[in-house]
Order: sequence, then structure tokens, then C-alpha cells
Amino acid sequence: MNMAVQALAARTPRLQCRGIGKRYPGVVALDDVNFEVLPGEVHVLFGENGAGKSTLISIIAGANKGDGKLMLDGREVDLQSVQHARSLGISAVFQEFSLVPQMSVADNLFLGAEKTHGGRLARGEMQRKAREALDSLGFDIDPHTLVQDLTRGEQQMVEICKAFQHELSVLILDEPTASLTENEKDKLFALVRKAKANGVGIIYISHRMHELQEIGDRMTILRDGRLVATVPASIGHDDLVELMTGRQVEQVYPHMDTLPGKEVLRISGLHTRSGLVCGADLTVRAGEIVGIAGLVGCGKSEVGRACFGVERIAAGEILYKGQPFVARHPQEALRAGIFYLTSDRKNEGLLLQHACRDNLSLSALHRKPVARGWWLHKGSERSWSAELAERVGFPSARLDRNAHEFSGGNQQKVLLAKGLTQPTDLYIFDEPTVGVDVTTRAAIYRFFKELCEAGAAILLISSDLSEVMNLSRRLYVMREGQVAAELTGSDINEQSVLSHFFE
Repeated sequence: MNMAVQALAARTPRLQCRGIGKRYPGVVALDDVNFEVLPGEVHVLFGENGAGKSTLISIIAGANKGDGKLMLDGREVDLQSVQHARSLGISAVFQEFSLVPQMSVADNLFLGAEKTHGGRLARGEMQRKAREALDSLGFDIDPHTLVQDLTRGEQQMVEICKAFQHELSVLILDEPTASLTENEKDKLFALVRKAKANGVGIIYISHRMHELQEIGDRMTILRDGRLVATVPASIGHDDLVELMTGRQVEQVYPHMDTLPGKEVLRISGLHTRSGLVCGADLTVRAGEIVGIAGLVGCGKSEVGRACFGVERIAAGEILYKGQPFVARHPQEALRAGIFYLTSDRKNEGLLLQHACRDNLSLSALHRKPVARGWWLHKGSERSWSAELAERVGFPSARLDRNAHEFSGGNQQKVLLAKGLTQPTDLYIFDEPTVGVDVTTRAAIYRFFKELCEAGAAILLISSDLSEVMNLSRRLYVMREGQVAAELTGSDINEQSVLSHFFE
């Protein structure tokens, strides 16, 4: 044990979890987990999707009940709700936002704790205090703005601001940087360090391994609902993956030995009505992965969405298999053989309250074997969806469960399987591994390899530099709505890519 960890261990725990368990019908989500967080510590919770991390933090945050005991500053607590936990100083920023889209930023910050005068809402006071809270954290957001008009990164900042509205003892951050730019991430980490200095115990969850050593002190690894080990955050990458998966680390990025074929997609001088794309040019051929990298807001996602009929085109040309193509609706793109995997699986990709089987067959209700004339053939749908699920590594026996019951990795697999429901020549994957663990990433990358080897063209849009550099045969770097560079071969390296992010 190194000196830093010994110093931490000498402190009285801010939070202790003793024998925490949680069972659902047929599933043990947590099994006798002991976990603690010390004052001034960033304690990382790490594990595969479905390992039990989300269940544990939901119990600590008061959103769920489990077996065992919770001790806060040495005193046992019985949390009745999220509000109760917040009143005791436990505040969480969950991966799934808890904001009301139709309300302003200020109203969301004070939701459940509104300021009143004489029985009326003191809107002026709430606006002023919201402005002060946002400014104190360095977030440039207008408190009058409706949440639905914010970017996802800005919504993440509002969630973080909500957590800092209360007197903190324990702060839970669940994938807090997934939607943030590098500059916004730096601001968040500055806040975390400030909270540490004030004695706050911080529970941090992320699948971005490079962040863990930067911000973490200790790390607890969960596997299949059980605690595997608690180790210093300085642990090596390979050792960490082995603890997480129970297997020695294998090559994450598969070797792709394919020769590009005919041109499938050509974009020339593309402008979108939103103004986020202004003169982009690129090509994608059969049997190759072409990547697009760039900062948040550079227009990379909008290029893919324009091809799929989600983003409206103002000027320019899209040639698909040699013919001019403008999709007026995603259904037209699907029927033409174009599949788009959205970066926002919760709001755009899945019907969370419906069975995974229904989500799989939704885009193929007009096709055999699902459709028999005007009728839905349930038996064929069942066997067909099970076959697709197995191709992407999703447990086919669980297809009848609703999508919201699954981890992010399994939800992502359902989305990927939707791309197999009909003949497809062009796959557009937009942030395909957001919030998924390294094992699921490797499975997704093997899936990409299979598609390429079968002759499909893939346009990969990603903010994960390692991902987009290791998978792309050619890589476009976008800046301010335009293609700043096209890189191939040895030029696809971090220094070269980052140099084109900025003028």
C-alpha cells in the first residue's frame, strides 16, 4: 500500500456500505458488498455494464432500497428518498438526467425547493441565485433558458450545478464527462478538486480509463454484483481490465484486412439549415471504415444525421451508390439501405418502456419474416429477433424485458441489432460506445469488422480519439462545420489529429 493510500485509510469514512445486497426476480444485482468513501477522496467505482455499479449508487443516493447498512459519518442512516439523502448531504449526478425539459434552468435548479414570498414563487430571487450558482461554477448558461433548448453538455452542467446547490458530504458522479468538451471536463475536475479540499467524499464512475488516474485516489472493482478488489487508482490498464472481466486483456481493436470497393457515399459542399455544417466534403467506400473526429459542435454528428434525413440540407450534394440522394425522412433512408445509430440512445434510439424484441422489429414491421401481409407474425418475429440478438452478443432469452431494465452496453447492442433488420449498404455510427465498458467495446468493434468484411461501408463518428484512430482506414477531421484534414496511414496519430482541431 503506497503512502497516499495509507493516509486515506487513516481517516474516518465519510460513507460506509456494509453487506449491501439487492435482488430482483431471477437476478442478484448486488451480493454482500462492502464499500467506503473517505473525506477528501475520489473513490472510483469500476466494472462492466451490469456489474452492479448503478444499483449501488442508486441505493446510496436514496433512489432505491437494498439489504445491509449505510453509515454516514459513523451514524447509521435509513434513506427514504433522494430528497432525504440530499438533506443529509448525499447528492448524485446520474448518467440519466433528472431535468424537466419544458422548465427553465432556474426552475430546475430549485425544483422541490422553490423560493416563495407571501405564498407566491419568488422568480426574481430564484433567477438571481441561479445566476450566482452557475457563475460560481464557471458555467456560462442563461438561467432563463428552457432546458430543452440546451445542448446535452449544457444539460450535464445544469445537473452538476443542482448537485452543488446542497451542503455536500458525499457527491456521486456517474459518467459525468460523457457529454462534455475537454474544456468543460477541465472545469468539472477543478470543481471535484475543490470539493475534495473541503472534505467531500466523491464516488466517481467512468469507463474512460485515462480519466481514472487523473482524478481518482482509490478504485473498487465490481463484477457480477460482487466486490472483486479495492486498489490504488494508479493500477495498470491490463491489470484493471483483468480484475474487471476475470480474463486477461485481449486486443481490443481487431485487425481488418479488407480492400475498399466501390464508392457508396460521396458528400460534396454540404451545408445544413442549422448552420453547423458549412461546406463539408467526404467519401466512403464499400468494405472500409471512414472516421470523423472533431470537437463538440464541429458538425461531425450533423453530417451523419443529414445523410439519414434527420438534419435538413440547405445546399450541397449527397451521392449514394452513385445517385443523388436526399432523405426527407429516416424511413426513406432505411429503405434505401442506410442505417444510422444515434448518439442519444435514450431519447432517439430506443423505446425504453417497451420490450427489446419490440425495439428490434420496429424498423422492419413492413418486411418478412415479421410481416405477413397486414399481420404481424409473432412466431417468426420471436425466432428472427433471437437470431439478430445473438449476432451482437445480446442475451436472446431476455428479449421480452423492457429496454430500460438493461445496462447501457446491452441497450447499445439492441440498437446495433436494429441495423441488421434489413439489407444495409451504409452504416453511420454516431458515438457507438458512449457509456459502455471495454468488453462491450471489443464486441462492438468485432461487429464492425464483420460488417466491413461482408462489404458494408461504415462512417464512424466519434469523440473517442483512440477509437476513431484505431478503427479508421481514412480519417476526416472537422472544424467549424468544414473538413479541416483527411488523414491516412501513419498520419492518423494523436498529434496530427489534435493539431487540426484548432486553427
